[in-house]
Amino acid sequence: MAYKTIDEANQAVVSKIIAGSPFLLDVVPAMDVIDEFKHGKVLLHAGPPITYDHMIDPVQGACIGAALFEGWAANEDDARRLMESGEVTLIPCHHVDAVGPMGGITSAHMPVVIVENRTDGNRAYCTMNEGIGAVLRFGANGPEVINRLRWMRDVLGPTLSKALQIREPLNVNVLIAKAVAMGDEFHQRNIAASLAFLKEMAPSIVSLDIDQQEKQDVIQFLADTDQFFLNIMMASAKAVMDGARQIQEGTIVTAMCRNGYEFGIRIAGMGDEWFTGPVNTPKGLYFSGFSEDDASPDMGDSAITETFGVGGFAMIAAPAVTRFVGTGGFFDALHTSEDMTEITTAANPNFPIPTWDFRGISIGIDARKVVETGILPVINTGIANKKAGLGQIGAGTVNPPMACFEKAVLAYAKKLGFVTQPA
Repeated sequence: MAYKTIDEANQAVVSKIIAGSPFLLDVVPAMDVIDEFKHGKVLLHAGPPITYDHMIDPVQGACIGAALFEGWAANEDDARRLMESGEVTLIPCHHVDAVGPMGGITSAHMPVVIVENRTDGNRAYCTMNEGIGAVLRFGANGPEVINRLRWMRDVLGPTLSKALQIREPLNVNVLIAKAVAMGDEFHQRNIAASLAFLKEMAPSIVSLDIDQQEKQDVIQFLADTDQFFLNIMMASAKAVMDGARQIQEGTIVTAMCRNGYEFGIRIAGMGDEWFTGPVNTPKGLYFSGFSEDDASPDMGDSAITETFGVGGFAMIAAPAVTRFVGTGGFFDALHTSEDMTEITTAANPNFPIPTWDFRGISIGIDARKVVETGILPVINTGIANKKAGLGQIGAGTVNPPMACFEKAVLAYAKKLGFVTQPA
């Protein structure tokens, strides 16, 4: 080991997280930046590796929608047969420097944001937020969904790309620092950050020499989409955490994600290896007419936000969201954030939280501390209907299974020679 102790290695990883400098550069078709799309029919998905037959209904529904969007099938039945045939290659987003919300299904012609971590020179990608209602990420795949995806491909993506090219790259850390002081925690609440993004982009958009109606539609969509910044936050967190995990030592968690079947984590000292356990179902508040019986098991790569130190870890920054996710009130939010300090390594001074006496967000989840204390990370999340196409039915919190952390710590101990295999 290059470091004298695990604690020293962990501190080095945390220092890289603090030094991370994500910038939004562009919006392009996924196939322009992810080479895997050049090799036949390929879909990316959220979470650790999974086969189509193990995917839950909303994720399968999203796969079918992507197949229709790409023109691989003429109707839903044909798309389902295509997916069941095994002709489509399924790859975790995390394996190609990407992340995806909920089902995470990403196809070649879907536009993705490009975020570059200028500290380490690496990039990360994420699809754009579709808004609310019937959306692909929750498994909807009807005409409304496909038409919106086409509009995002043909209008929204190119417009934002052109606007970004006539201005300086967008410093995401600046937006995070502003919005955390305005009540966002960046997983369930992104209102301030989304408006700050619109404020930055609107002058460039209106100056473009393109169809006036298209400009108006883009600005209206950004104004209406409170969670638009979430996907930018996800790509930014991915870029920073991937930069930090270039130090392949220590027990700092560098990724957390779920695919509806398994929850997976990575730690710095074990590189690309996944440590998995059965995924849990979120607990929270449900929209009228729905209950826990209707809920899908947890899914999505958006837990990269908690890995970075926001989301459930920064609950105290967003007291307004606590009732929405069913965690009570201000002091419940405070208790959650205080608990997360027990399993993390440091505070990030770049993002002070006013409602926490300007303490920085908690960063550097130490898998050892999770196992030692029994305190599991708290993840804020949307709750999907277990049936494809019915969309979001609530919001809440979820915990990873302890088994992920136990497996990771044991594997790293074996790697260091602290544990020997039985004869």
